[in-house]
Amino acid sequence: MATIITKDTPRASVEAATGGLVTVLYDDAGHPSFMRVIPRVNIKALYPDLGLTGPHPAFVVDGQIKSELFVGVYTASVVDQYAVSLPGLDPKSSLNFDQAMNYCDSKGQGWHLMSNAEWALLGALGIKTGRQPNGNTDYGRHHTATHETGVRSASGLAPGDAGAQGRTLTSSGPVNWRHNNTLASISDLVGNVWEWTSGLRIVGGEIQIMADNNAATADHSASSTAWKAILQTGVLTTPGTANTLKYDAVGTNGTGAVKVNTAISSQYPTPDDTTSAYSAQFKAITAQSGVTIPALLKLLSLYPVDTTNPVGAIWHRNADERLALRGGDCNDDSRCGLFALTLINVRSNSNSDIGFRPAFLL
Repeated sequence: MATIITKDTPRASVEAATGGLVTVLYDDAGHPSFMRVIPRVNIKALYPDLGLTGPHPAFVVDGQIKSELFVGVYTASVVDQYAVSLPGLDPKSSLNFDQAMNYCDSKGQGWHLMSNAEWALLGALGIKTGRQPNGNTDYGRHHTATHETGVRSASGLAPGDAGAQGRTLTSSGPVNWRHNNTLASISDLVGNVWEWTSGLRIVGGEIQIMADNNAATADHSASSTAWKAILQTGVLTTPGTANTLKYDAVGTNGTGAVKVNTAISSQYPTPDDTTSAYSAQFKAITAQSGVTIPALLKLLSLYPVDTTNPVGAIWHRNADERLALRGGDCNDDSRCGLFALTLINVRSNSNSDIGFRPAFLL
């Protein structure tokens, strides 16, 4: 079990250097990870217009309110089959959803794959502070601020060169690639590699989540009873219930811009052998006429809180089970962002542009 009280030399020095904002936690096998400490914050402090009270759901697990949570400062690498959050490494990629879960769960009690609720919390903080980071969105550099570069994980290729591998080493980019523009904050949330995110999926287009931040402890198998659908009232219900909220599409065959609906009018065909599933900017998601969007969808970064602030695009294939990835990768340019969301991958998919990040709650 991770010890979070005893301050060894590395932990003490990191906490002293960051004013306690970053600490070092160890897993059951003794591997260190740099973790950003995020104290509990209430919903009204982030999104006062939503009319919701209480702590952000990222701080509620199995009905218990947590005083803080810990998010990996760095995209995960893997050491001895354990996820670690360490600087200067090539992010682990080419892994499927269940592998990402296992690399985190194996670390011990409290460790888990970063959840959608936790990612949504960072999105809300980004909008609240007016600070959404840049990142590696163009083979080692940012696609518009091209002077912003990181250290490529493949040798012999300069930033901006296509081909081979465009990933950068963890935290090797400028401070502008960190979530609040300081060295004591979370790096590479935008671009570099897409990150598997727990607690969110669509099945046949139906949006399914896990209540609060129960994703930190829940069974994520396809048949798990922890998966819940969402009604227009924001109430969670059994998947397959009539009139739950779904990601529909305005074009044919499940393509085109995303709209939230209570039924699927345009579905992506299977198997996946048609054209790109790119949809539109996340902030351009709309609702079918007559469909009410509950505040919960906005709180969990599943529907834009406004048409200006959320940065990133959304992709979806509303057939079969699709697990969530966040942030974008090294060649998604303007489509990357803190609100970028792709729901096109089945749980067995693994690609060189897919990674993950550990989190911790106790």
